[in-house]
Amino acid sequence: MQVTSASLAPYNTFGLKHTAEQLVELTAREQLQRLWQAYRQTPLLLVGEGSNLLFTAPFTGLVLVNRLKGIKVTETEDAWLVAVEGGENWHQLVCLCLEQNMPGLENLALIPGTVGASPVQNIGAYGVELAQFCQKVESFDWQSGEYKTWSNEECGFGYRDSVFKHEARLHLIIGVTFRLPKAWQPVLGYGPLAELGEAATPAQIFEKVCATRQAKLPDPAVLGNAGSFFKNPKVVTAQAEALKLAWPKLPVFAAEPGVSKLAAGWLIEQAGLKGVQVGGAGVHTQQALVLVNLGGATAADVLRLAALVRERVEQMFGVRLEPEVRMIGADGETYLDEALACLN
Repeated sequence: MQVTSASLAPYNTFGLKHTAEQLVELTAREQLQRLWQAYRQTPLLLVGEGSNLLFTAPFTGLVLVNRLKGIKVTETEDAWLVAVEGGENWHQLVCLCLEQNMPGLENLALIPGTVGASPVQNIGAYGVELAQFCQKVESFDWQSGEYKTWSNEECGFGYRDSVFKHEARLHLIIGVTFRLPKAWQPVLGYGPLAELGEAATPAQIFEKVCATRQAKLPDPAVLGNAGSFFKNPKVVTAQAEALKLAWPKLPVFAAEPGVSKLAAGWLIEQAGLKGVQVGGAGVHTQQALVLVNLGGATAADVLRLAALVRERVEQMFGVRLEPEVRMIGADGETYLDEALACLN
């Protein structure tokens, strides 16, 4: 187990060239106690594939790269229980479940990142969220040095949110168990999936999701990015209805009672921001929800571009966008306004 200083460029899909004072790859749960004893007073960051991270400054603490591997399937009368180590690749898990005729996760195909990162954001796409299938989460508490198992209810799942972004942000997710019911039902309410029809198979849904994402979203290996940069904003239904009167083509989706969800990408596009650049960062020309590294972008470029997008959308629609990407400052989690203030 080697702890060294390192460039963070290989550990974030934006490709930003910040560094970490200390970095180690975690390959066995047994390493955690030793690392905790040695570094428990040090700022900590657990990284999977860095597909939802924006490093805004060099990290002054310890970066743990989750490389824990292993998948175990057990079967009950009405479901499959799939226990997965946190370092497994998310999309490969989706593929494995389909190959073994255990459907349910197909709407979440091609979401980048690791299984361990998936509960933090409560990842979701095309009408499905991780919370629907997450039975429990195993974590290591960096404050106490103890292991904890969280039930679905204890995870506090919300829209791109969980307890792991708040009071449990110092819990390292080392494993997730999924419950995939055998009574499978297709989820076809979003976008191009509706055209498949109610007789759609899990494989057809998987293929349509993959084709749709590949057509709209840039490959981080070619054009650095962290996927959807902003959350789809939630507004009270009365405000959504008023916006719909002014903008009849505005996509509006029902959320909880009295609340509607708007399509952030549509708002950004209508504000004329597709292709807009700040330094080496730009709004993607095909999917306005994605900010990209056009080559040599700095964190400052991305932050200022994000602020510009937020400002233009708020001016035009009266709706304030909130980043979905997790921003990491010198000693841990930060947010857009704080990161911008540090630039001045």
